Amino acid sequence: MVCFRLAPVPGSGLLLLCLVLGAVSSYALELNLTDSENATCLYAKWQMNFTIRYETTDKHNKTVTISDLGAAKYNGSSCGDDQNGPKIAVQFGSGFSWIVNFTEEETSSYSIDSISFSYNTNDSTTFPDAKEKGVFTVSDRVAVRVPLNDIFRCNSLLTLGKNDVVQHYWDVHVQAFVQNGTVSTKEFLCDKDKTLTTVVPIVPTTVPSPTTTPSPKEKPEVGSYSVVNSNGTCLLATMGLQLNITHDKVASVININPNTTNFTGSCHPQTALLRLSSSSVKYLDFVFAVKNENRFYLKEVNISMYLVNGSVFSIANNNLSYWDAPLGSSYMCNKEQTVSVSGAFQINTFDLRVQPFNVMEGKYSTAQECSLDDDTILIPIIVGAGLSGLIIVIVIAYLIGRRKSYAGYQTL
Repeated sequence: MVCFRLAPVPGSGLLLLCLVLGAVSSYALELNLTDSENATCLYAKWQMNFTIRYETTDKHNKTVTISDLGAAKYNGSSCGDDQNGPKIAVQFGSGFSWIVNFTEEETSSYSIDSISFSYNTNDSTTFPDAKEKGVFTVSDRVAVRVPLNDIFRCNSLLTLGKNDVVQHYWDVHVQAFVQNGTVSTKEFLCDKDKTLTTVVPIVPTTVPSPTTTPSPKEKPEVGSYSVVNSNGTCLLATMGLQLNITHDKVASVININPNTTNFTGSCHPQTALLRLSSSSVKYLDFVFAVKNENRFYLKEVNISMYLVNGSVFSIANNNLSYWDAPLGSSYMCNKEQTVSVSGAFQINTFDLRVQPFNVMEGKYSTAQECSLDDDTILIPIIVGAGLSGLIIVIVIAYLIGRRKSYAGYQTL
């Protein structure tokens, strides 16, 4: 974790910002505001990104994803006063700003009142060939009411969509009115998180349960995923995903449903990220990398998800080597293939095709097929086996023939 202690924000005390750096432009923001007596008055920790669609001068639509918040400033963040409620204000990139306002209610509660996001299409780097230039703002009423002494928690993915902007939030923890300088440990869950913790199976505690073998599951549905940046589509993936998880000696098989799965990501010259999420999967990251300047491969997989008993299952491995193919092509494997992330977590893929770099016009390039799909290798094997069998038959026939010929010259 990298922490920056910034100068005091007028009227709000001291601002402490911590950035937890993750893989490929993934940031967790942690904000601790203190009052004039150096007591915590507002605490927040969250992750977010934004997808913006805009029209170009040639009347086409482009989409850009804003996920790199590493150079953020926090001017205007405040714990509030008698006239105004608390506010978190974030500025980042070239003209982006994000503000969330809080309001104290009369019933010993407070509300996450509204969220606004502004972007500037005058930035030609982020918005090349934008038809309309200027600063645009979208505002959403949230009106989530939270008990005054509770901290709001929502690990699930929250999505706000309005006009041409989609906002994504996850791993949210916020308490706008911290009492007596101490952040509460009592959590108020968002609706999505509540549905994940209501069903708790009964597990016998008298005898340790052995590892169970999951029953075979049907083939998962194939989903299509993509990542878009300022230059257009930069990553394509089509695949059916089946998760094999072993947790507390209990094995389970989970199929990813693409119809209820959200996807986002980012593209860079040497790395690319595809992130999937749903009501039960906080994130499932596929991180691709370039090697030897001419090939790409799957380098890293990270997952964090909720199990049926409410516990969180998390695994990360950044030392993988799967789905290797030349740059400028795609990787394809129609047969079932297994990505072994750890002893407790494997991913079975079906009808896989992926291209994380050099996508042209939003379409896949020529595919390099996996060895499982390459049926041409069977031809020399079959021919070789046939020739070997023929040679053996000829040798046996020759030996039998010689034996009979010798028998014809024996003396009676």
